[in-house]
Amino acid sequence: MIGDTLTAALVGIDGSIDWLCLPRFDSASTFGALLGDDGAGRWLVAPSGTVRETSRRYVDDTFVLVTRWVTDDGEAEVVDLMPIGGRRADVVRRVRGIHGSMEFTEELVIRFDYAGAVPWVRKVTDRTGQPGLVAIAGPDAVVVRGGPTLHDRGRRHRATFTVAAGETVDLVLTWYPAHRAAPAMPDVDANIADTVAWWQSWASTASPSPRYDAQVRRSLLVLRALTHGDTGGIVAAVTTSLPEQLGGSRNWDYRYVWLRDAALTLQALLAHGFTREAEGWRQWLLRAIAGDPADVQIMYGIAGERRLDEYELDSLPGHRGSAPVRVGNDAYLQYQGDVFGEVMVALEQARQCGVDEAPFSWPLQRALMDHVEQHWRRADNGIWEVRGPQRQFTHTRVMLWAAVDSAVRAVRDHGLGGPVERWEALRDEIRDDIEAHGWDAGRRTYTQYYGGTEVDASLLRLPQVGYLAADDPRMLGTVAAIEADLMHEGLLLRYRTEGGVDGLEGAEHPFLCCSFWLVEQYARSGRVDDAVALMDRMLGLANDVGLMSEEYDVERGEQAGNTPQALTHLSLVRAADAIAAALSAG
Repeated sequence: MIGDTLTAALVGIDGSIDWLCLPRFDSASTFGALLGDDGAGRWLVAPSGTVRETSRRYVDDTFVLVTRWVTDDGEAEVVDLMPIGGRRADVVRRVRGIHGSMEFTEELVIRFDYAGAVPWVRKVTDRTGQPGLVAIAGPDAVVVRGGPTLHDRGRRHRATFTVAAGETVDLVLTWYPAHRAAPAMPDVDANIADTVAWWQSWASTASPSPRYDAQVRRSLLVLRALTHGDTGGIVAAVTTSLPEQLGGSRNWDYRYVWLRDAALTLQALLAHGFTREAEGWRQWLLRAIAGDPADVQIMYGIAGERRLDEYELDSLPGHRGSAPVRVGNDAYLQYQGDVFGEVMVALEQARQCGVDEAPFSWPLQRALMDHVEQHWRRADNGIWEVRGPQRQFTHTRVMLWAAVDSAVRAVRDHGLGGPVERWEALRDEIRDDIEAHGWDAGRRTYTQYYGGTEVDASLLRLPQVGYLAADDPRMLGTVAAIEADLMHEGLLLRYRTEGGVDGLEGAEHPFLCCSFWLVEQYARSGRVDDAVALMDRMLGLANDVGLMSEEYDVERGEQAGNTPQALTHLSLVRAADAIAAALSAG
């Protein structure tokens, strides 16, 4: 991934940018080959001849990607980045010769609107004499400049060029609204220097992690890259419709802001010293959910948009044939009671970290509490957004307990106003309800939902929100049941799809955040060796530059689902912190 905090591109190890939505994460794709083939849009810059060696790395603590190629004739590298701070949408690709010489092929296939619009392309020369190509269709336009002249090859534009040692070729793509003039060619040297400095300056303020520091820093950087630089909204991933199961239909659009994922991201950032991001996200939250608490949604658009209607595309066949490709996400219509807890817990942590209340942030939280008091018994769709019948999910009840607990602590510990005795009584009532209906005394485990016999990996979150200690016998019994029922080749499933709870066909692979939750549970309950062993295995599932998706296909040995996934990376941070705390405690 490369990104500018407004959107992001995915660059293949073959040198092809196969996914890019401009100018926002949730805009229609300009390069969509990830969900089809190269005819759906891509930008390839790669050696023409046989490659003997390829390696990739990020410039330290940045999203400036360096891909190094070795052929029989030489060695060269491509530096890919999306410049930050220019208030424009650019992709910069600098080709540098290192040894000998190397011929490169550039192929540009622009397909706006999810490959549904083939643009009109023409050669242009700007006012400085710089030649380039302009592609326009409807509201979108891009201008591509630098390097040799690209020639039309049947709605594809191709060129070859050679770089020798010490030579540089700069290629720049800029998106702009079609009704405006093309922006000027940027200063590539300044772009690279400023972007490196911006990322490294941000990362330098992170509290160091005594264990797994490199992986934690990369994960924190991923979380920042998924945080929209203008609005503060934190998207769940940069992609849509990457399948949870290859060839299956569990393909969803994750380019939106889930209150749950964003709140958990906030907690991970706060734990490493990023209070400014907490303030920005809280302002986003207050704008998004302002109004009647009954209208609170589980997810919103990047700027707080409420309508995220889901539809299927026929212009993209899906990743490796996995259809359908979906835009929008009808889960926004669901009721998931746990989000009230996620939000209240995150805002309580912000208070603990010294983030002052905004003028109407506590009144809004009190309004949320009024809603919780009235509706805490309501059945819902649960943390995993099941599309089957609503149920009384145990995890939801625990998060509602956590919402009330956070409100009580806001009054008791921070001096804010509220009916604390009433809230304390409600907190006790919800706990009694959970223990009466969400606990299986025979098997000694909490259950996925009231009256059921299945378990769910979300139960690993009970100690995380303070419902009970990680080494409480009830929690240890729950962990044993989860290990027995949900472990698949050493990694955790979210739940057993065979139970039919989600109302969907097909199966899915282990969900990566759940295994990180198990790492955290092991570490906090004294099983440190088990925590370290599972953590080391999990980190080995990352790609070559440390990015992780939603799930992992153990049989194929490859990541699955949308990527890079905020929930996975924030859970990695929590797991590493838990191991560090356990080791420091002796």
